[in-house]
Amino acid sequence: MKNKGRISVFFLIVIGLGLLVGLLTPSVAKDINLGLDLQGGFEVLYEVETIDLDQEVDRALLESTVQLLNDRVNKLGISEAVINIEGEDRIRVQLAGVEDQNQAREMLATSARLTFRDVDDNVLLDGSDVKEGSAKQDFHPDTNAPIVTLKLKDAKKFGEITRDLAAKQTTGENLLVIWMDYQEGDSYQAEATKADPKFVSAPGVSQTLNTTDVMIEGNFTVESATYLADIINSGSLPVSMNEIFSTSVGAQFGEQALNQTVLAGIIGVAIIFIFMLVIYRFPGIISVINLIAYIFLVLVIFDLLNGVLTLPGIAALILGVGMAVDANVITFERIKEELREGKSLVAAFKAGTSNSLRAILDANITTLLAAAVLFAFGTSSVKGFATMLIISIIASFITAVYGTRLLLQLWIKVKFLKNNPAWFGVKKTEIKDIKDSTEVPAKFFNREWDFVTSRKKFFIVTLLLVVIGTVSLLVFKLNPGIDFTSGTRVQIIAEEALSSEEIETSLDEIGLAAKSIVLSGENNEIAVIRYEDVIADEELDGLKELVLDEYGVEPSVSVVSPIVGQELVKNALYALGIASIGMIIYVALRFELYFAITTIIALLHDVFLMLAVFSIFKIEFDVTIVAAILTIIGYSINATIVTSDRIRENIQRRKKPIKTFNELANVVNKSIVQTMTRTLNTTITTLIAVVAFLLLGAESIAGFGIALMVGLLAGLYSSLFLATQLWLVLRGRRIKENPVDFRKKKRVEGPQV
Repeated sequence: MKNKGRISVFFLIVIGLGLLVGLLTPSVAKDINLGLDLQGGFEVLYEVETIDLDQEVDRALLESTVQLLNDRVNKLGISEAVINIEGEDRIRVQLAGVEDQNQAREMLATSARLTFRDVDDNVLLDGSDVKEGSAKQDFHPDTNAPIVTLKLKDAKKFGEITRDLAAKQTTGENLLVIWMDYQEGDSYQAEATKADPKFVSAPGVSQTLNTTDVMIEGNFTVESATYLADIINSGSLPVSMNEIFSTSVGAQFGEQALNQTVLAGIIGVAIIFIFMLVIYRFPGIISVINLIAYIFLVLVIFDLLNGVLTLPGIAALILGVGMAVDANVITFERIKEELREGKSLVAAFKAGTSNSLRAILDANITTLLAAAVLFAFGTSSVKGFATMLIISIIASFITAVYGTRLLLQLWIKVKFLKNNPAWFGVKKTEIKDIKDSTEVPAKFFNREWDFVTSRKKFFIVTLLLVVIGTVSLLVFKLNPGIDFTSGTRVQIIAEEALSSEEIETSLDEIGLAAKSIVLSGENNEIAVIRYEDVIADEELDGLKELVLDEYGVEPSVSVVSPIVGQELVKNALYALGIASIGMIIYVALRFELYFAITTIIALLHDVFLMLAVFSIFKIEFDVTIVAAILTIIGYSINATIVTSDRIRENIQRRKKPIKTFNELANVVNKSIVQTMTRTLNTTITTLIAVVAFLLLGAESIAGFGIALMVGLLAGLYSSLFLATQLWLVLRGRRIKENPVDFRKKKRVEGPQV
């Protein structure tokens, strides 16, 4: 009866979870804010300069500017705009779901300094003389043409100004010239001869006007008059906004990227589920249930934090599945080992869950450290990726450590499981007698392996890879993306095959010859156009119009100045350095200094190989690759720590310290073999998600996926055959005067569920 009660509780939990996920997921997914790369929009980084040379750019000035920008954005009807202060003089604006990007960008950058001047450009009135919020679009009482009306604060002042102007009627100098953002060097006399002058209008004044009502006439449409009224009402910015970086994504491009990435994620996760079911049988079922709970929990937390989901963010979510799988794999493999030792299912469950906690905890903390550094130094979508990764790590730990163990504990006393270890992937022939004290040799694929004696071969292979990578980086260098160079990048995703010759001809016709045009995709339906210089806004508008007319799609555009690329490189190096130092300290405290040194060497090896592959194959290196590098740092240390933890545990189990190199080599080899299955399975499950992204995901994260795939494979190699072998060599040299002994270290007990 007791077991029936446990099983009933299990099914109640599963049914409750299923109802919760089924009922709430649609609304949660609908409420999540999508980034501009998933629904279209644009992002601009402005450098702020004061208008008054005697004034300094301080925090108060930046905050007041952000408030004014928010007011302008609200008038556009855009919700969930992201406007942040960066550094001492930067403001980053992200607007997703914008229908008219040109209008939005113009409204943001316009300083909106309204002035009323005479024909000699002397200021008669300015924005401070206008009542706040009084401007509105209206129609001329005589011609019914669209106009802008506003109210002044002082009728007497306006009367004096109009009286003086009316007196100049005979000379033709009785004009009240209305300017928006008058700049030094501008002149009414010069602009009056142009077909499209800079000033808004220049009505003649023939009589004294003792009123607060002012009417601005011009060649307005209803839309342009409404826009001018909104600009006046939003107030003038106290600063000048100089654009130093921008990227825009067409709505169609964003929707296509979202659909492709979500499909890749669904297929990748489904294959991971099948893999876990095939490899781990009954525990695999438990892991699938908890992985579903993990994905739901991450989405709920992200929604509650009002986060903005981007393409890299979705990648972080799916990669977090690999983290959750890793925790499950470590636990399941430890339970299988205990079963092979002849323990009962209950005893194997207790020992396996307890022994696996330490490795899971250390691995998650180090990955969390890398994610935190990425969040601190990242910007824009990289920060969003880091946010999702942090949430994923925490959620995977909760579901894998507590959720999986809770559900497993409800079944371990059930008779058919207790008598059938095959449900846990263990054959009865593999189980030894519990009374047999003979040490069972570690096996992989039912075969004993000796990796330690081949350490020199691994060192030679590693050295060759480093030499090849160094030569490639020196000769071919990296192929920097727009994030690291000045210039403009335009990406077109058409519905049919594109021709670089036709694109080149069209660009030549509008005077925008490109530095390079690269086609990709299965049918060459994707084109990336690169310019070494930053294209002016007017020319960029013409290019967008050309693409829209000829291919029926709005292109994705990125514009960057050199200073942004320099800062990205600097921040990436800072992040890598700080993450490395933090991990050295943590690993040294949890293990010992030699483990920390070899772990850092392994992760630097992985990062270097990623850079080498990007150099050899000339893959574009953009800011998302920095996110991939820091993610792989976490993954690399994750894998290395699991193997190091097993070495430490095997040494702790010995009755006396290790005093000879051969003894230490045997322990290291045994630990490698014992963790081989776990490391392979974890890498395979994560690679499944990455390969799904590469084959089915959006083109914009292809480089991200390649970086992760290379990093995962490099991490698999370095954690098993480089870091551990280096530790053996370094530690083995001092073994005579300083025997290896970890027995005094306390062990972490598993959570009670």
